Amino acid sequence: MKKLFVEQIRERDFVDSTFLVRDKIMAMAKNGKPYMTLKLVDSSGEVEGRVWDRVDEYSRLFEKDDFLRVQGKASVYMGKMQLVIQDLSRQEDSEVDLGDFLPVCRRSAAEMEAQLRQKVASLTDPHLKSLLQAFVDDAVFVAQYRTAPAAKAMHHVYIGGLLEHSLAVAELADDIAARYPGIDRDLLVCGALLHDIGKVGELRYQRSFDYSDEGKLIGHIVMGVEMVEEKVRTLPDFPRPLAILVKHLLLSHHGQYEYGSPKRPKTLEAVILNFVDDLDSKINGVRTHIEKEPDSTSAWTSYHRLYDRYFFKPALPSAAASGPVPAPEPALPVSAPPAPPSTAKKEVRPDGRGRPFGFSLGEQMKGLNLDLFTAEDEDKEAGDAD
Repeated sequence: MKKLFVEQIRERDFVDSTFLVRDKIMAMAKNGKPYMTLKLVDSSGEVEGRVWDRVDEYSRLFEKDDFLRVQGKASVYMGKMQLVIQDLSRQEDSEVDLGDFLPVCRRSAAEMEAQLRQKVASLTDPHLKSLLQAFVDDAVFVAQYRTAPAAKAMHHVYIGGLLEHSLAVAELADDIAARYPGIDRDLLVCGALLHDIGKVGELRYQRSFDYSDEGKLIGHIVMGVEMVEEKVRTLPDFPRPLAILVKHLLLSHHGQYEYGSPKRPKTLEAVILNFVDDLDSKINGVRTHIEKEPDSTSAWTSYHRLYDRYFFKPALPSAAASGPVPAPEPALPVSAPPAPPSTAKKEVRPDGRGRPFGFSLGEQMKGLNLDLFTAEDEDKEAGDAD
């Protein structure tokens, strides 16, 4: 039985508990002595561990993805909880319950699966409905779909994250289709539920979150298109033009070539899917960044290197909180966060969509050819197929 979870650790606690090693980094201090940085996780979160003594000896005892029993002192450093590790030992798989160590979606898998089936039942197009029904009738696929995370690091990084994200995108798609005339609601919802299905094979999530060999070599976009084609072949009456539109939604949902998209959106439904997918991803990513520093007393988060900014976190009640909201204390002046280090680099997301955080179409299209339908563009895309 696990003794202590990450979310229960408080400053100055002496911690004696077991964690999963998500990352293991060896480095050299300014005085020339080696030290080790560990990312230690369980189902409630992640905490950084530092080993300053007996580094070489301890390093030989374990590797990434092993379970460690850790003993050390907790302290808050730069707004984040950190463990200064005094002793550690590797634990066998038989000594732990894996469910204690992987972060899990707050919504139940059964509840989300029921919502998925309701969304499929709401479709009126018989062909699209039969395609999605072929997926939800596939017990192996559904088991993976309701278990997989949506990404390795950036958003919905927990068991069940893929289905939660896909349902949220489908709900946003439904809202937009009801607001604007001329949108093929069934096609858009179908694309929302299928756009990331390749991630059930792209990501490994049995021990920790990482990419599979197939995911690294092919990627979830192409894998998802292959899965759709496989199901379409079991539906002899499925119209080929409709299959092409569905596959275009998957192929273009990253929006731009530099984001890892094989094609750019060239239907109204594809344009919408690109933006609602990005919207839900960013909302979850920012929320996760804010929530991962519960011990910080600052009104600002730490610097987010991918989004290239700090985020303000006003003292608002948690969405899960119940009961009356206490009266606010007198406001104190809030100072702006320090400027990010001049050496900070813009990073690229693991899924290839990394560009400075932009909210508008104008920002995303800045510097690009805005005519999506020129002959030159079509010639270029035809050449990309070679």
